Amino acid sequence: MCLAVPAEIKSIEGQFATVDYGGVSRKANISLVDAKVGEYVIVHAGYAIQVLDKEEAKKTLEIFREMLDLEEAGA
Repeated sequence: MCLAVPAEIKSIEGQFATVDYGGVSRKANISLVDAKVGEYVIVHAGYAIQVLDKEEAKKTLEIFREMLDLEEAGA
């Protein structure tokens, strides 16, 4: 099973983008999608495989934050 976390595109150079996972930056190949700086993508095995709606990506990230908060609180 794979966990898909939205990543925001911060910069693009050719077919590669620097993406941000809430403070952690990585490089991703964006040749499979039509993505722009500021958009959110799902990355699998180093390739962006889907562009996400910005509002949906933010909702997903908020759910992950809530889950982490519950885990840290010992719930």
